[in-house]
Amino acid sequence: MRSARAADDRGAVTAELAVGLPVVVLVLLAVLTVSAASSAQLRVLDAARAGARAVAIGQDDAAVRSVVERVGGASAELRVQHDGEWVVVHVSRPVGGGWFSRVPWQASGEATAWVEP
Repeated sequence: MRSARAADDRGAVTAELAVGLPVVVLVLLAVLTVSAASSAQLRVLDAARAGARAVAIGQDDAAVRSVVERVGGASAELRVQHDGEWVVVHVSRPVGGGWFSRVPWQASGEATAWVEP
């Protein structure tokens, strides 16, 4: 024998799942997006540091670009500014890749190094 309350609750779990599952998917998507952005930012900062070190020790432009692309990825853009005995290396790249390739965000970083004589 079933109670009247059990009959009224029929389908409640399905309705709660139908409401809760999109929220879980959106939270997961947000976590993945933040993770991709953080990873891209770290790679860009490391690439800028590596590029600044390469310029500081006197490597040519092709070698510096190679170092930046190896650390920051093939889509990394490099800009070098000489300021007296200092060099500033700016690196930027799109955050997206794979699923996030249509995200228009850019990660950017810069590093400064003293050019060795």
